[in-house]
Amino acid sequence: MTSPLDRIDTTKAHSARVYDYILGGKDHYLVDVEAGDAMCRHWTSLPVHMLENRRFMHRAGRFLAQEKGIRQFLDIGTGLPTAPNLHEVVQEVAPESRVVYVDNDPIVLTHARALLQSTPQGATAYVDADMHDPDAILNSPEFEALLDVGEPVGLMIIGVLHFILPPDDRRLVQRLLDPLPAGSYLAMTIGTADFAPEEVGQVAREYARQNMPMALRDLPTTTSFFDGLELVEPGVTQVHKWRPGAAQRQVTDRDIAMYGAVARKP
Repeated sequence: MTSPLDRIDTTKAHSARVYDYILGGKDHYLVDVEAGDAMCRHWTSLPVHMLENRRFMHRAGRFLAQEKGIRQFLDIGTGLPTAPNLHEVVQEVAPESRVVYVDNDPIVLTHARALLQSTPQGATAYVDADMHDPDAILNSPEFEALLDVGEPVGLMIIGVLHFILPPDDRRLVQRLLDPLPAGSYLAMTIGTADFAPEEVGQVAREYARQNMPMALRDLPTTTSFFDGLELVEPGVTQVHKWRPGAAQRQVTDRDIAMYGAVARKP
């Protein structure tokens, strides 16, 4: 039987493993270290930027569980487990919450057990699939077993969309939203070069050189992804400015190359 480890290509950097390396994790390879180091030379704020993107996920998940009563979540592009994971955040608020994680990196699959340590009242599952194939996600046994599309769902697309190139990007987001009922929410972060164009542009070129092309989007383009949805205040902002709370660290706008927003499906 083929092991997920057999699918890992250690000759090419992978976005999840580069992210893990830059944030101080240990689940990466030399090629990911070299790519991450090159990116950080171009833009020294990259670790701060990545950390704030993850903090947005924590705040958005807690907001949906605590203030909007969402009890089931679909997390696209989960990445390597880094505590707290989404289920830990939302189950702290509501232990009965259910989370389906989705990623396509085999090294993430090998660590999926860390994503499955649910509370007894709730549940988690992991789907080995790619956002480019939304039907594989929506038709998976894990999705069908854990998520009730008769009740609102929190769709989390965090730190993924800049790796989804036009013209597929809008179609794929919409395909994931379509089966979710009214009252569901989309929480999404979208990469931008609006605040440090030279440095972030160099990082994007390094990603492309590592066979990970990305699309960086300005504010009007980012906002258009939420057309037809009801944006939650404060709307589309840099991720560190979205409901930051009193404990938010001091971060400058030039440190952050990610917009974020949460919106309700009417």
